[in-house]
Amino acid sequence: MKKRLLYLVLALLLSILSHVYAQRPGGMGGGRGGQNMNAGHLYGKIVDSKTNKGIEGATVQVVASKFDTVTHKPKEVIAGTVLTSSNGDFSLESLPVFGKLKLRATALGYTDYNNPVSFDLKMPSRGEGGSDASAGSGGGTDRMQQMLNMVDKDLGNIKLEASDANLGNVTVTASAKQFFEMGVDRKIFNVDKNLVSSGQTATEVMKQIPSINVDIDGNVTLRNSSPQLFVDGRPTTLTMDQIPADIIDKVELITNPSAKYDASSGGGGILNIVLKKNKKTGYNGGIRAGVDSRGKFNGGGDLNYRQGKINFTLNGMYNERKSKSTSYTDRTNISDDPTMITQEINGVQNNRFYFIRPGFDWFIDNRNTLTVNANFVNGKSDNDQPQLLDSLKSGAKFSHNDVVSKTNMNFNNPGGQLSYKHNFAKSGHNISADVNYSSGTSKSEAVLNTYTTNPLYPDLNPVLQSTNSKGTNKFWTFQSDYENPLTENSKLEAGVRAAIRDFQNDNDQYLYSFTTNKYELNTVASSHYKYKDQVYAAYVTYSFKTGTKWNYQLGLRTESSNYKGTLLNKDTSFSVNFPLSLFPTAFVTYKMSDKQDLQFNYTRKVNRPGFFQLTPVVDYSDPQNLSVGNPAMKPEFTNSLEVNYNNAYKKNANFLASAYFRYATNLITSYQYKDINPQTGDSAVYNTSVNANNSVTYGLELTNRNTIAKIWDLSLNLNLYNSKINYDNLKTATGTSNQRISWFAKVNNNFKLPKSFSIQFSGDYQAKTVLPPNSGNNNRRFGGGMMGSQTTGTAQGYIKPRYSFDLAIRKDWSWKGGNSASITLSMNDIFRTQLYSTYSESTFMIQNTQRRRDPQILRLNLSYRFGKFDATLFKRKNNKAEQGGGMDMMSGGSGS
Repeated sequence: MKKRLLYLVLALLLSILSHVYAQRPGGMGGGRGGQNMNAGHLYGKIVDSKTNKGIEGATVQVVASKFDTVTHKPKEVIAGTVLTSSNGDFSLESLPVFGKLKLRATALGYTDYNNPVSFDLKMPSRGEGGSDASAGSGGGTDRMQQMLNMVDKDLGNIKLEASDANLGNVTVTASAKQFFEMGVDRKIFNVDKNLVSSGQTATEVMKQIPSINVDIDGNVTLRNSSPQLFVDGRPTTLTMDQIPADIIDKVELITNPSAKYDASSGGGGILNIVLKKNKKTGYNGGIRAGVDSRGKFNGGGDLNYRQGKINFTLNGMYNERKSKSTSYTDRTNISDDPTMITQEINGVQNNRFYFIRPGFDWFIDNRNTLTVNANFVNGKSDNDQPQLLDSLKSGAKFSHNDVVSKTNMNFNNPGGQLSYKHNFAKSGHNISADVNYSSGTSKSEAVLNTYTTNPLYPDLNPVLQSTNSKGTNKFWTFQSDYENPLTENSKLEAGVRAAIRDFQNDNDQYLYSFTTNKYELNTVASSHYKYKDQVYAAYVTYSFKTGTKWNYQLGLRTESSNYKGTLLNKDTSFSVNFPLSLFPTAFVTYKMSDKQDLQFNYTRKVNRPGFFQLTPVVDYSDPQNLSVGNPAMKPEFTNSLEVNYNNAYKKNANFLASAYFRYATNLITSYQYKDINPQTGDSAVYNTSVNANNSVTYGLELTNRNTIAKIWDLSLNLNLYNSKINYDNLKTATGTSNQRISWFAKVNNNFKLPKSFSIQFSGDYQAKTVLPPNSGNNNRRFGGGMMGSQTTGTAQGYIKPRYSFDLAIRKDWSWKGGNSASITLSMNDIFRTQLYSTYSESTFMIQNTQRRRDPQILRLNLSYRFGKFDATLFKRKNNKAEQGGGMDMMSGGSGS
């Protein structure tokens, strides 16, 4: 009981290692270490002792006895682990056929089961089977079948006793996965059964994850910085709102990535979304459908089929969304004759997209696996943002503007991955290679018409503008990784990686001429550009243990990058070659006890400026706030320190405390200056990017996951931090630094009620915080919109406090054979409290903004799961005879 949580964590690793060991070549006659040593198969069913009904999600483990070469004493190791299916079935393969074995079964609400098991393996005599092998009549095949019968054992129904007789009519269902797990270098959150995000996108999933902060527009930050987005361990061009929530299995937070990962993650870490993929023999899948209170529909499904050496998966989703937002801005432009500008927007955006992801695994043989995945995303967005814009001078209205702003956009994001993995004979010794490709294409047509009423100029013509844009983005990643456990207590890992990104954009802006009565190209505001970014890297890590308490991982990564940008309409180009840089990493873990770990880690990262921060072309979308790049920008380097303390203080409970510190030099931040707008001849504020001296970020993060009662799981997260930007190298009248201590908190409650009902209630609170030191959006696009600039660095400002709550309730049904269904009713921001407000001031202006978006949307979602496992999985003859050519040859087959 006391070590059950530890067993579960170790089982995930040891079961993989035992499987790799079992894949070594050599048939029944292959000598020591061949498949005959790990060919055991145990299967059965876990049931309730009173009702005889199967128990879903029970943990079943086989524990073997192994001789420890260090202590010279036998010790227990986990040879296999599995979770029972919805009807209680379990199957454990690749088990040792000799030695003492124990079977353990645990489930929430039941007494642990712990009993010895064995295969009773013995060699059949030559006379068994009714014929002699030497006679050529098939006796060898018969004896082989008898051997397979002995290592293939049905344990029947294993009954578990309820641990509490006072449960009454409360149905407690064991959860197949804990919501929170602690990995070696990451935090893992299992979100496959998250209620609130059902039928939505990855953006809504992130709102439920501790440490992640999501603003009103779906922008994600991790510890006040923007993380890199990965899908299945590789970078992607997909955005959060293009990934369906229902196909996400888990989310991994890598707050301080090791040398194995891209050093350009900066200080924001990596956010890795792991998609669902089932490899059970047979077929299984599900279908989903839903509708919201705005009449928008979503639907999707998934299918998995595995037979023999082939595994095929398919995920798909169609999603519609209608987004409504209201915003208000007031700004005072500071000058000899101050001007106050107010802006009101009531926007409506209609989106739809579909997502298709097929996947294919080919288990070539016991050592080699080939995997192919692809994804196809296509969508459309219609955005209507009518605006009212008023300018006042000396307290009187100077002008009134009615602005018609409409944008229609289509996007297409195909991608794919080809992976190959080879396992050597030694357990854990492998090499892999993969090619990852992701791309994006978007086309948009925009109309921006401004109708001005000015008493000084009563005959003003409206300003009629239109924009046609097209952009493409192609991202190739080539990577190879090598892993070799040198000894029982040491491991070497190494790899190489090349990342190549091509981006091109054509942005034509047209202005209507009342002289010629047609739209004419505005060459000053139009832009055509492309850039190519290449990053080449290699890494090596060495992990080792000293004694039973200390674990170390030392790593070194080297990266170089080349950057070339071209302004096509100006026939100019520029290039930046960032020199070869070294990025050391160090991880030290001290095992305080079976339940407590203490970890120290250090990494060095880089944040390279993007195209729009480098290119000198001006964005004229907002005549009052122009944007231009700075080709003199330098990379930003960050040194990160982190201390983690993890305590699994009781069953289904974890407490994690993390203290972190980041110091960045040449901080990439925004900067403002005044100059003349060449289009209007008026004075305007220019927004650009510069390198500030440095920034310091430090904080303390506390996360606790606990089962309060049999029906109540509670997760709490608190992040207290301070961000300070030092920019005394910049000319500004607002000071030399900007900082503010702040905090945010999250709470997530899950209740399991009678009659298979469950409720999820979650909320978050963000205290007043300083404007982020950088947005992480190094490749912002043209067309930011009027009064849309966010100023940092030279602007003193803060984001005002905000909070919100989400609620969902679900009803589940299940039937014999593993089929199940559920219906979920959810509402976000149920108390209509989510209001995003900011205050900022600089040498040139004082500004207040507030926005509200999509409160209190009610969603209804239905899902149905189905499946049928291959009957041959439990048949002795087919299950073992198909495992390798060695067996075929011994039984007279061709072996090819």
